Amino acid sequence: MSTKPVVVYGASGYTGRLVCEFLRQYNVPFTAAGRSTATLTESMDSHVPGIETADYEVVETEHTVAALTDLFQGSSVVLNTVGPFMKLGDPVVEAALAAGAHYLDTTGEQDWLIHCDEEFGARFAAAGLLIAPGTAQMYTTGEIAAQIALETPGLDTLDIAVFWGGSPTIASTRTILVNAAGGAAYHLEQNEYVPFDPAQGLVPLIVPGQHELAQSLPWGGTSHPVWFKRDPRVSTCKAQGGVFDAALMQNVPVIVADALEATKDMTPDERDAALDAVAAQVMSSMPPRENRRTHKSLDSVHASGPLGRAHVVIHGNNNYQQTGLLQAYAAYSLLQRAPHRVGLASACQAFGHRELEGVLRSFGFISPPVVTVAQ
Repeated sequence: MSTKPVVVYGASGYTGRLVCEFLRQYNVPFTAAGRSTATLTESMDSHVPGIETADYEVVETEHTVAALTDLFQGSSVVLNTVGPFMKLGDPVVEAALAAGAHYLDTTGEQDWLIHCDEEFGARFAAAGLLIAPGTAQMYTTGEIAAQIALETPGLDTLDIAVFWGGSPTIASTRTILVNAAGGAAYHLEQNEYVPFDPAQGLVPLIVPGQHELAQSLPWGGTSHPVWFKRDPRVSTCKAQGGVFDAALMQNVPVIVADALEATKDMTPDERDAALDAVAAQVMSSMPPRENRRTHKSLDSVHASGPLGRAHVVIHGNNNYQQTGLLQAYAAYSLLQRAPHRVGLASACQAFGHRELEGVLRSFGFISPPVVTVAQ
């Protein structure tokens, strides 16, 4: 049983230890949980600045509903960083619900969000609890831009682009391959899910602030079509994303295609092992701590309607640190007051997009949004 109000599950991973770093800055006591006490302790001691001033404990646990429920008892918020979530997420969500804790995670895997909506949304709402997957830079910062655009009345179509500097973590690389192998990615068209063409490949996008075209992918469809399917203002939403490194982006479709071809006749267990091996070849070690000068982020949203247009651009840096901050602030907020919405909700829907914008700006992670409105 946790003795702290917040549990960070998967705390030894790249994102998990950033979450712990920002919980320390908010003076929120937390339990760093995972599979190995030794790994967790080493990660906290070596990779979380100022950890000696944090109020925390380290707890080893099994990845079962029973063990996790026992761990989460006594805590109010569970922050989950352990993926791929379609494979590993259910026990964590079930345990959080059983323990009466709010649940947040860092992934925008579209199939996972739809699954959470269908399987857990109503159950969490009935319990007065929040389930907010996708509380992370790649999804939340882009939604902040979208929500600012929608402050202009009469706009119903969102065209979203998300880009960042640096390279994916081990877990993110694995998730990309699992998403590609697992099924369709959707965009929203007149309030209906429409699958992306799986053969479309890279799509060039105009990125504000540079002359060179950037290359993008649907990236599993992202969370945005799921969130905005529940928004009466929005009928159509498409999101594309990628990294600024053009060479890396050119390789992603090739790696995915090769992995799918090599695993098409395998059993699910064989495929999982093969995808793990491919992911390890692409990214087999923790990336270095982000550098503000090189690890940039950019979120651009064009919103349109029959008679109006708005464009919102948010320039930022250190997308993984943005994720750590968003997770920590969400927990900090939930410990003090109820969210704006219970059941399934995005971070913006649960905490307010202007509030989250202010949080990111106060830590120097984003510049003021550039808003252009034409009506």
